[in-house]
Amino acid sequence: MSVYEKLRELKISLPEATPPVGAFVPVSRTGNLAFVSGHIAKKNGKPLVGRLGSEFTTEQGKEAARGIAIDLLGTLHAALGDLNKVRRIVKIMVLVNSAGTFTEQHLVANGASELFLEVFGEIGRAARSAIGVAQLPFGSCVELEMIAEVV
Repeated sequence: MSVYEKLRELKISLPEATPPVGAFVPVSRTGNLAFVSGHIAKKNGKPLVGRLGSEFTTEQGKEAARGIAIDLLGTLHAALGDLNKVRRIVKIMVLVNSAGTFTEQHLVANGASELFLEVFGEIGRAARSAIGVAQLPFGSCVELEMIAEVV
């Protein structure tokens, strides 16, 4: 099954890639690796602002991470022209805007990890870091970046 058939089956529409808001590129490619710049959680096109453990629950953070993973795929699609060129999701980094006592960053990250597994199968199983931080751009609750092996 192609990646696009799987996305249709999951009722996922890829968003248009959003232009960067700084001095960077959305995707940087070297050899067979595509590095996708960090994307933040959004709702209705605006940053989803708040901290996990105070304004947001772990489950809400997990949903935010899933949404960001879909945004990353939209950006990667725009760069590659075809997500079937992905050979493996190599690594994801999940940054979680966390209250001081919040310790479930790894569970928030599962939102992205599970989405990549659903879409790509075993080649979507990536190495991962899930890190709690004091703040993220625009006050967003979650940020995610990805490295993919491509042809």
